[in-house]
Amino acid sequence: MTDMQLVPVTVLTGFLGSGKTTLINYLLEQHPEEKIAIVENEFGAVNIDSALLKPQTGVEIIELSSGCICCSVRGELTEALHDLLSRRDQGTLKFDRLILETTGLADPAPVVQTFFVDEQLRERIALDAVVTLVDCEHANRQMDENRVAVSQVGFADRLILTKVDRVDAAAKTKLVERLRKINARAEIIEADHGRLPRAAWIDVAAFNLDDALKVDPSFLEKPQDDENEHSWEDNIQSRVYQAGELDIGLIGNFMEETIERFGNDMLRYKGIFAIAGEPRRLIVQGVHKVVGFDYGSEWQPEETRGSTLVIIGRELPVKDIREGFRACEDH
Repeated sequence: MTDMQLVPVTVLTGFLGSGKTTLINYLLEQHPEEKIAIVENEFGAVNIDSALLKPQTGVEIIELSSGCICCSVRGELTEALHDLLSRRDQGTLKFDRLILETTGLADPAPVVQTFFVDEQLRERIALDAVVTLVDCEHANRQMDENRVAVSQVGFADRLILTKVDRVDAAAKTKLVERLRKINARAEIIEADHGRLPRAAWIDVAAFNLDDALKVDPSFLEKPQDDENEHSWEDNIQSRVYQAGELDIGLIGNFMEETIERFGNDMLRYKGIFAIAGEPRRLIVQGVHKVVGFDYGSEWQPEETRGSTLVIIGRELPVKDIREGFRACEDH
């Protein structure tokens, strides 16, 4: 983050029982010097998770108990964040970062959008990353039975595998393949009973408009069949679109039209584009219909100029998007 006045926030999600509270407790035990405000949301009137968090000096726990963080109660989340910032300004509460732990039943989409649609939050809070915990023992059944579990994987910048010791190597490999088909850009990390270094999921800076666009090479090596719209039984999938140098007018129109038509089903997307006649990379990153563009570093003489767009989306017209993207090439 370029502005140190911005408060970084990590959205921590994952289905019921995946180990979110255990992960937070380990962070607090290992870094007692950190001043953290933890915003917790539980489905129902009694917040069980907050009782499981071990008390630490300098940690403030805010409970949202009116239900799942979704569109219907997003206002409560916004109000809670405004209240936290106000108390911080007044000096009655000190914290350097926020962790928003969602209930296991929450879709991350409205949570992430909250930090972009509210003007004051945009100026004061920097969304650092969406971190999703995946329970290796139960994840396949959870994703088969609950669409929100697939959405949590699709939105993630980091996927943290928990309960790895409860499955054999073959089952873990099969699960990772499924996760990679849903989300090809998230780094997958294993946690040992909640023990995970701070750097693995804190200060990730995933929402910065930078030049980083990591896609698992093994994913790119496999054919992406246009006719196979689902990854296994999941209706959310990763697709990687590639082209050469692009015409700035054509790619602008293409992105605008694509986001307008399909933005509601585009969970996360990021592109690094080579624009004809422009020495710098054009970077695009978005969540649904909220999108940002900026120019990044210059292409180096030894680099091959090319354009890559990664979209994690729900039942998108893959062939049409691929053809439309390539049609933006400068000729």
